[in-house]
Amino acid sequence: MERLTIETQPIDGQKPGTSGLRKKTKVFMQQHYLENFVQSIFDGIGGAEGKTLVLGGDGRFFGDRAAQVILRMAAANGATKVIVGQGALLSTPAASNLIRKRQTDGGIILSASHNPGGLDEDFGVKFNNPNGGPAPEDVTNRIFDATKSISQYRIIETQDLDLSAPGAVRLADMEVEVVDPVADYAELMESLFDFDAIRGLFKGGFRMCFDAMHAVTGPYATEIIQNRLGAAEGTVINAEPKPDFAGGHPDPNPVWAKELMEVMHGGDAPDFGAASDGDGDRNMIVGPSMYVAPSDSLAVLAANAERAPAYSNGITGVARSMPTSRAVDVVAEEKGLACYETPTGWKFFGNLLDDGRVRLCGEESAGTGADHVREKDGLWAVLLWLNILAATGRGVVETMQDHWKTYGRNFYSRHDFEGIETEKANALMDELRDRLGDLPGTTAAGRTVVEADEFSYTDPVDGSTAAQQGIRIYLDGGARIVLRLSGTGTSGATLRVYLEDRSEDPATFDTEVQEALSDVIAAAHEIAGIERHTGRTEPDVRA
Repeated sequence: MERLTIETQPIDGQKPGTSGLRKKTKVFMQQHYLENFVQSIFDGIGGAEGKTLVLGGDGRFFGDRAAQVILRMAAANGATKVIVGQGALLSTPAASNLIRKRQTDGGIILSASHNPGGLDEDFGVKFNNPNGGPAPEDVTNRIFDATKSISQYRIIETQDLDLSAPGAVRLADMEVEVVDPVADYAELMESLFDFDAIRGLFKGGFRMCFDAMHAVTGPYATEIIQNRLGAAEGTVINAEPKPDFAGGHPDPNPVWAKELMEVMHGGDAPDFGAASDGDGDRNMIVGPSMYVAPSDSLAVLAANAERAPAYSNGITGVARSMPTSRAVDVVAEEKGLACYETPTGWKFFGNLLDDGRVRLCGEESAGTGADHVREKDGLWAVLLWLNILAATGRGVVETMQDHWKTYGRNFYSRHDFEGIETEKANALMDELRDRLGDLPGTTAAGRTVVEADEFSYTDPVDGSTAAQQGIRIYLDGGARIVLRLSGTGTSGATLRVYLEDRSEDPATFDTEVQEALSDVIAAAHEIAGIERHTGRTEPDVRA
């Protein structure tokens, strides 16, 4: 066992985004690439000397190799201890829980979230702060600065550690504790929800289908939903995590969770359907022949949270990312709750949660969570839904219909235009930005622009700011268009166009979403000049 100091030099492009550094797997496998970034994490957080860290990931290809490298580097950098999930597996919310429960100095999560996995697909590395949440911008900036000046990294040369079973082992002067990745998280969930009531639901014949998409949530859902709550064997499908997610795209939406959607739209559909993504932080909710949009799901959870023991005394407030529909705002106003609008990125919820200003938060990209961890949490959302259904005795379809009757309906959709040349995407946004002051009073597709701006955010807790977080265009009748470029892809640019319109007329509530939004969609294309700039007339994804 030898401590080595390896000479290296900066590698371009190692700027962490809202969810860490994501690149093609082959890029991370290049000489020094992973090591440079990991050393920069250690340098950016003030060194690893004397620190305790959590390590794990979603099981995607290269994750096991990366974990071994990180363990050897942590030891060489003087870390006291690393707590690693068995088989290097940890869902992102479970990692956040471990960081908080063990009061560690942070953690490194190996995931590219909902992106595909494999040799020719995507990989990612991110650092989470001691509060369990994604590193805030001041930390990621320090990490990025370190990548631009790095000249060497430290690593121990030794055999791979056996991570296949729980236990403790020493690596040089550092302790490596291998833990059951599910146990602590399952215990946390049992403390939040009325497991007895949910067990009663299943005992009464309630049927469910949970699609783990061959991703990390499989073992968690199997243990909690089947073993602890008593759902029938086979309730969790695609439960075995695989390095390439069995060739699938582990993104819980109607396109990629096709098997679940077929089951839930079949002749003998279960009462409840759900799915989670690659690293377990996103969710999809489905009723018999009904897809529940993430923004609607957040609003329903906010309206009914007190039905779960953890929130029985009510919630102080809610928060949503700016592009997320304003359905939860309506609930907050009716219930007298504080409501915050933040930039995209879960890290922006951290201060609000830590300060006790909000208890529930969510974003349109299928992320929902609360103050039990500092990450979005797919299985948590599923369990809260189950708790609500058990407490009310109503099904998903009835729950949604009752919600819309009470609060009105916000029709909402996101259109993604993927793989656009970065220059063209930037040109579209720059041109639109220059025209913001001239848009109010103009019409497009029969709708009048009443306001237009570019969203900027000042954190009410620490005063930090974030500028250029998306362009907002408000139309008459309560409609809204939001345009922003995504920072979570690995090649090209993704233009995300968020479309929303509101109705309080029950006769319209069952209208198909794209039909209900047709004039807002047409207005967005006309105002932004999407076809002129990109050559695209149709999105790659409708979510």
